[in-house]
Amino acid sequence: MTYKIAEKWQSISTFSLDVEALRHYDDVIDLSIGDTDFVTDPEVINAACADAHAGYTHYGFPQGDPELIDAIRAYWREDFGQEINPDNVYVTASSSLGMVMVLMALLNPGDEVIVFSPYFPVYRSQVMAAGGRIVDVPLSDSDGWAIHEDALEAAVSSRTRVIIFNNPCNPTGAVYAAEDYQAIANVALRHDLIVAADEIYTDYCFAPGVSFVPMRSLPGMAAQTVTLNSFSKNFLMTGWRVGYMIADKPLIDAVGRISDTLIYTAPSISQRAAIRALGVRERIRKEYTAEYGRRQALAIRKIHHIPYFDLVDPQGTFYMFPSIRRTGLTSADFVEFALRNAHVLLLAGDAFGIAGSGHVRIALNAQRPVIDEACDRLAAVAPQFTAGGADS
Repeated sequence: MTYKIAEKWQSISTFSLDVEALRHYDDVIDLSIGDTDFVTDPEVINAACADAHAGYTHYGFPQGDPELIDAIRAYWREDFGQEINPDNVYVTASSSLGMVMVLMALLNPGDEVIVFSPYFPVYRSQVMAAGGRIVDVPLSDSDGWAIHEDALEAAVSSRTRVIIFNNPCNPTGAVYAAEDYQAIANVALRHDLIVAADEIYTDYCFAPGVSFVPMRSLPGMAAQTVTLNSFSKNFLMTGWRVGYMIADKPLIDAVGRISDTLIYTAPSISQRAAIRALGVRERIRKEYTAEYGRRQALAIRKIHHIPYFDLVDPQGTFYMFPSIRRTGLTSADFVEFALRNAHVLLLAGDAFGIAGSGHVRIALNAQRPVIDEACDRLAAVAPQFTAGGADS
């Protein structure tokens, strides 16, 4: 029998670790995939183990563990000054699944979703899986990846339903300014659009004077925003697969019906771990998250001394997105060149949408001495470009 795979799944590309590249060299430094390199905090792990022994190994409440929902509400009240009704919170098995369910709930076939390019590559497949069509609004490193209201307005059509807004941003590391927020809010309110706010890097704001502001906190935007958050990055829990969304009840109810079809409930043990993680969040920020800020400062200094890179300094996340246009290579060719000549594995910028061309993403998911060594290796190959170009 020949399986006839649906056309949309034939055209959706994957976004995963390049295992073959890692096998090719025994000293490769992998700065490609955005996984935190720290093990989840022992207090969080121990609490989850104790709860497993206490019987939290069954299906839970479909909307989420009530204790976790209360802890999420307390977190939003204490950290952001926002009162969230329990009916407006839904716990999901990762924010990626949450985004898919939100798009499934909001889109009819052919509806459009606006994304700001460069963007997290999975957005494209998530929109396609929900039957929608993605519309890129390209941003530019020439003005610091700023969002312009006129460009966003020009992308809106009669089929537009959702704007996806990722802040702080993977891959550029941008933490958006008030005028960027307001541009999105103006367009969303004018056209009655939903903003799917992907806010999983809220604790990763490192540039002086920069801080995270929830999209839903803007005047009039609470009803227009679905907030998607996760324990993966803020709490070093990528493998636990637990996140949550905040939205108006009609959307929460629709997501609940979809979740019943797909997964029923997020993992009980992961939800128990998330409760403890929220309780020790200040210590996690000091002991773990702050280290990514130190890595970012080191990498910025080093990258600015590599002549073929042009970098808009990231303000948050643990990514850098330098331009490699001076090399004359495509992004994919540069990634291959860096692997063969420096034994450093990066990601080609083309994966991040049309504005990612001519860039590479560097994930700072290694200890500072390793990042230092990776940058030195990349600097060492610079003469191959100034001497007449690289053989890629």
